[in-house]
Amino acid sequence: MSSAPLQLPLPLPLLLLLLLVPFPPSSGAQLPKQAGAEEAPVATNGQPFPWGRMRLPKTVSPLHYELSLHPNLTTLDFKGVVRIQLDVQEDTGAIVLHAKQMQVSSAWLLAPEGARPLRLLEYPRFHQLALLSDAVLTRGRRYELQLEFAANLSDSFHGFYKSSYRTSTGEVRVLASTQFEATYARAAFPCFDEPAFKANFTIQIIREPRHITISNMPKVKTVLLPGGLLEDHFDTSVKMSTYLVAYIVSDFLSVSKTTRHGVKISVYAAPEKIDQTAFALDAAVQLLDFYDDYFDIPYPLPKQDLAAIPDFQSGAMENWGLTTYRETGLLFDPDKSSASDRLGLAKVIAHELAHQWFGNLVTMEWWNDLWLNEGFAKFMEYVSLSVTYPELQVDDVFLGKCFEAMEVDSLSSSHPVSTHVENPTQIQEMFDDVSYDKGACILNMLRDFLTPEAFEVGIIRYLKRYSYQNTVNSHLWESLSNICDSDDLVQGRIKHKEFCSQRDLQSGASKWYSGDELDVRAIMDTWTLQEGFPLVTVEVRGREVRLSQERYLKSDDRSLTEGFLWQIPLTYMTSASSTIHRFLLRTKTDVLYLPEEADWVKFNVDMSGFYMVHYAGEGWNSLTRLLQRNHTALSSNDRASLIHDVFQLVSTGNVGLDAALELSLYLSRETEIMAVTQGFQELVPLYKLMEKRDMAALENRMKDYIVDLFRGLIDGQEWADSGSVSERVLRSYLLLFGCIRNHAPCVTKATQLFNRWRDSEGTMSLPVDVTMAVFVMGARTPEGWDFLFEEYRRSLQMSLKSRLKSAMTISHLQDKLEWMMEQSLRGEVMKTQDLPGVVVSVSRNPRGYRLAWDFLRANWHTLIKKFELGSSTISHMVMEVTNQYSTREMLAEVRSFFGSLTEESGSKMRCIRQSYETIEENIRWMDSNLPVLQAWLDRRSRREREDL
Repeated sequence: MSSAPLQLPLPLPLLLLLLLVPFPPSSGAQLPKQAGAEEAPVATNGQPFPWGRMRLPKTVSPLHYELSLHPNLTTLDFKGVVRIQLDVQEDTGAIVLHAKQMQVSSAWLLAPEGARPLRLLEYPRFHQLALLSDAVLTRGRRYELQLEFAANLSDSFHGFYKSSYRTSTGEVRVLASTQFEATYARAAFPCFDEPAFKANFTIQIIREPRHITISNMPKVKTVLLPGGLLEDHFDTSVKMSTYLVAYIVSDFLSVSKTTRHGVKISVYAAPEKIDQTAFALDAAVQLLDFYDDYFDIPYPLPKQDLAAIPDFQSGAMENWGLTTYRETGLLFDPDKSSASDRLGLAKVIAHELAHQWFGNLVTMEWWNDLWLNEGFAKFMEYVSLSVTYPELQVDDVFLGKCFEAMEVDSLSSSHPVSTHVENPTQIQEMFDDVSYDKGACILNMLRDFLTPEAFEVGIIRYLKRYSYQNTVNSHLWESLSNICDSDDLVQGRIKHKEFCSQRDLQSGASKWYSGDELDVRAIMDTWTLQEGFPLVTVEVRGREVRLSQERYLKSDDRSLTEGFLWQIPLTYMTSASSTIHRFLLRTKTDVLYLPEEADWVKFNVDMSGFYMVHYAGEGWNSLTRLLQRNHTALSSNDRASLIHDVFQLVSTGNVGLDAALELSLYLSRETEIMAVTQGFQELVPLYKLMEKRDMAALENRMKDYIVDLFRGLIDGQEWADSGSVSERVLRSYLLLFGCIRNHAPCVTKATQLFNRWRDSEGTMSLPVDVTMAVFVMGARTPEGWDFLFEEYRRSLQMSLKSRLKSAMTISHLQDKLEWMMEQSLRGEVMKTQDLPGVVVSVSRNPRGYRLAWDFLRANWHTLIKKFELGSSTISHMVMEVTNQYSTREMLAEVRSFFGSLTEESGSKMRCIRQSYETIEENIRWMDSNLPVLQAWLDRRSRREREDL
């Protein structure tokens, strides 16, 4: 590919030359002020580097970037020129900005007096460049900076990186795409790569005629260059953070529609997969229209593109106007995709489009408040889909997210939702279940507490007040306080004014509304500025209910629970009334009085609060009796929360394992997805811990108990795609479990279907919901496994490939499991983006857990280079591969490996502390509870024999 010459500094406008203002005389370069830096940093050339902090100085800020790029998809490198318009906040002789792993060949300062070269120093430890001027840049004046640079396309999943896909004829095609969040824009062009340095961007990209380019903004023109290359010019963006800039060079095709509000939506994908884009296109149109109305702020760009990238580390990325996705997160074939695929796709698209307001329009000041982006986007998935796609029954999966967050938050190594971070590894570690799922769950609690109407008024106020700006926690709480006393309502919608006037008329208005009594910030600071969550102990004595709170912690060190206090919006209902009562618990202990005595009391109604409840005295017994007698007296969310809490309280010794197992017996009559899946989530880990020990007899008895508990539900499933989304998702889960546990009716049916499907060379149409069960049975033999792999290699259907891959990892054939991990690492037949999922899935396989641990250790340095230190991908692998170990020997082995790492190779990562804690807790749990489990199963066997 021939290369076009890069543009040199453009002639400066005549007007600027006429307004010639001389530089002030230099008194030596004035450097940005800094306090308390460590030892003086030294640049790569041995000279002192003028800045010693990870965070950039605020002496200059960017207003506008003009970025010209020329990527070469044959030589896999790129070069470029960036011109940055600067606003000088303080007199300075040094401009400090970011650049990572690139060659900057020239740096010029363009001022009214003309262009002058700048001296360039590099400090790779902080990814910083310093540009030194021999004359002072004066406060209040504007300058332009021009840098020429070159770099290789990254072979990780960050920065400006290479991706590829294979066509049905076996041809490999290359594309280049970007992923800049959190700190990778600096690897694509020199920039001020912090979220508060918002600016406008004008982008131009040179390409070959066989490719197209897309970016955040629409293309305004294409210029033919000498040698037959083309240069695409894009419109200037709105003011935004560097991590949201995006561009792609590819041979993709697209399909488009226009929203009710006039925004053009396009979905881009590899040509042979463009027929899998219809669902994503329709979903994006509906969701963008929903957010436009809900937030009462028009989407500010003329278009929104969604692109399916063949190599992509996370699920998706919210780049403004050009959201990017894994192919499995965007592509959907109605004939080959399951109900859970459809639900998953809709959630991912809803999440990224919510970010166009929460995150893009209003952005957190710094990464410590990442949850303001991610917690909100996660929460809005559920708000938006419950309205736009009610048939997806999205509320049935929200609770599971809160339980997942509690799992991490119950360890002493957890962190506050808003927590101090500085370096890129710490920033990466913020992208975890606490920021996303706990963030969403505490917002759900706040919405329930304030009422959905008041919450909506408050967040619209927040978005309007801080559009194109950066925020901290307190800005959100202020916007949600005293919402009806605000001038903002003048510009608001009629229904919000109506909400406030109606509320004023309510004589018995809920005490949540009283402005002098309700301090949203004081309440929510207790949920965002301290880690963990509360365990509320409830003791009922007649009408009197004694309440106390403490931190719930899986640890035998009780001192770690001291010093925590939350303001908890309690809700409760009783056997005497279905009315939901509310009470704000602000102190360590308190007393409330029931309207009348009751047989049972259930706190945390529908689990809308992010806290657990222990029912002291006879409390658990009365709830267990209720579930045995009439479980539908409580909602399925309430039943799921009881199952969750009772088993989690075994870990802290509040409840005996035998009491938790007695409560679980009611599950033989349960049919709702949330309660059934929570039953599995609590019971299956008990035998998974035993699988890693030599105790087959007890392990098999536990497995038999679970199969027995759900036998009626499993046997009642149709082997067809019928019913609601939740019923279909549950069917897939139950039939897969039945087959893995060798439940005879499942095994027989799935084996028959697999043989017929294989005999048809994979052309027979299987009900999608049963395919996982069928494939898992096929993967048990070498011939069946090989057939699945051939289907995987041939297929272009992303959701089918995903299920085939999962089934192959559940096989008992150890040589195949090892081969899959090796192949995923190589990235030719199986994508390296899928490697973490393969390793985790193999680690859950009783024949594979040692293989996964050995693979993780052997390839650690390759993995942290490819997936980045601190990333949720690395954390997920570490936690999932180790979290079912329960012996002191394995703890020693895990400590030995991670203890041998240096800080550069990850020794300080939070996930390592979490893995130690989890294994220690597993050991404690097994030591305390194995005899109890054995005795309870013995008693149950005796009872069953007596019943016969």
